Amino acid sequence: MSIVKPLHSTEKRVPARIGIDEKSVGKGHNYETIVSDLDRGTVEYVVDNREQKSLESYYRQFSEEDLSEIKAVAMDMWDPYIVATRGCVPDADQKIVFDRYHAMTQVTKALDKVRRSEHKVLAARGDFRLKGTNCLWLWNEDNVPEWRREEFAGLKNAELKTSRAWAIKEAIREFWSYAYKKCAEKYFNAWYFWATHFRLEPIIAAAKTLKEHLDNLLIYFKHRITNATSEGINSKIQMIKPMACGYRNREHYKVAIYFHCGGLDLHPRAENV
Repeated sequence: MSIVKPLHSTEKRVPARIGIDEKSVGKGHNYETIVSDLDRGTVEYVVDNREQKSLESYYRQFSEEDLSEIKAVAMDMWDPYIVATRGCVPDADQKIVFDRYHAMTQVTKALDKVRRSEHKVLAARGDFRLKGTNCLWLWNEDNVPEWRREEFAGLKNAELKTSRAWAIKEAIREFWSYAYKKCAEKYFNAWYFWATHFRLEPIIAAAKTLKEHLDNLLIYFKHRITNATSEGINSKIQMIKPMACGYRNREHYKVAIYFHCGGLDLHPRAENV
């Protein structure tokens, strides 16, 4: 496991609110783990792979007292990250916030499975209504292009399994809009009952996954953080790659990430003469 320390760190510091995300590197199942400071919008740590020991190598730079200063950790529902954080960060279960985007991804992927399955059945009968509609179901309704809104209105109101799955997907968005944790929990339980009482196996599986992780989905209402900052950093990192033809040397690539995303203070300082 290869590690490059951040260029901006002259001494160890633990951000109060951190985001943990993975990023694919090159072809195949190659990943790196990126730890960011959600308040400063900077990369704090880059390490190969997305294993438990990858994230533990970040935490082990610090003492238990230092780690107790962490107030919140945004991450997806990836078990190695969960285990590493619970093993290293004091009171981690009250600090881990499962990211809204990744929670929604569970349901949108399930919706797409329903659509693809139903499309095969309909197409065999000569009904191609669902062909080329995948983006319509996965977008937020407000993002549907004007020229396709009439088409989508007809589809979502039709007697289709996909339209029911879409309604369930849209309904879970409301979960994060509540002001109070208890109200959000009550809403989730009602949504879960609805989602699991349709015979839509991918939706049922996604709902059960969210139910299993509900405690840390509800921690959002204590800290109200997401990994949106980390996603923005990932987009910036994606732009760094072509600047040096992909950085065949991974260590140089990591140094470039720290240079461009690590919050370096590049302002010249006056020297006392």
